[in-house]
Amino acid sequence: MTLLFTSIFLILPVIAIAGYQHYKIVRQPAYDANKTLLKYEIMGSGETKLVLLHGLTGSLNYWKRNLESISKTHSLLLIDLLGFGDSPKPRSNYSLSIQMQAVELVLNKEGFNDGKTLIGGHSMGAIISLALLEKHRHWFKSGVFISIPVYKDADEFKKVMSTHSFVDRISTSKFSKYICMIHPIFMSRAFKPDNLTDEVYEDAKKHHWQSYYYSLTEVILKTNLYAMARKIKDKDVLFIHGEKDTTAPLENALKLSREFKNAQIITSSEGDHQFFLKEAEFVWKTVQDFSVSDKKSQKTILNEY
Repeated sequence: MTLLFTSIFLILPVIAIAGYQHYKIVRQPAYDANKTLLKYEIMGSGETKLVLLHGLTGSLNYWKRNLESISKTHSLLLIDLLGFGDSPKPRSNYSLSIQMQAVELVLNKEGFNDGKTLIGGHSMGAIISLALLEKHRHWFKSGVFISIPVYKDADEFKKVMSTHSFVDRISTSKFSKYICMIHPIFMSRAFKPDNLTDEVYEDAKKHHWQSYYYSLTEVILKTNLYAMARKIKDKDVLFIHGEKDTTAPLENALKLSREFKNAQIITSSEGDHQFFLKEAEFVWKTVQDFSVSDKKSQKTILNEY
């Protein structure tokens, strides 16, 4: 009997938290492609426009590191994706098409669709960036993909994640939906991954189970990146990747890069999936060098024409 009461005592708070998380979603309005405006910030004064999209559970604050140099050469549009950071978290299936629609509304509003813009992102944000580059090739001159996750299917993803920590394994398993419903319980300091800063980890708590679960299953695991790449194989693209990335294996990103005729691949020898947080200056310098080379190639094409 004592064991029964103990079990009930432990389970009831979990059920209460999960129920409250579900209740919060039910109270949200449905996603409206014409009215749901994402949270975003424009920073920098450079002539080259650069859109940056964060990864799963991230926010626009992810990019706010060592901005002194890049903000002089680029105008940055930093966006909280739908369901993350301080952006709206409506009732939605958070599919790739809906994530793209939400970003498109901001791009149109702020004029980051002029054909001279670089579109880029980290992890899931890199996937969405590639999809936007393929859909609106006339909006963007090139793409920047940082730590892009490329998986053959969900089984490969599970195999990759099987070597990770217990928290990573359960948060990407078939139980991820339910684990995410009670994420306020386990997203404490004790469970913070070593490769995340305190600020990034705090922002990671702002999502809910729908935005996390469906973004993982619908965007990361079901997007055919190869099919998209083949349609825009002539576009200039930059892949930046950590050689010690165990979440998005480098070899998979390299295979994808070979679909492009004009791909640059730059790696960080010690970098993991979140290497940007430690090597922001390296990433910004790489993007700046790519922007310069991209301008030169554009001039060459115009001269030849």
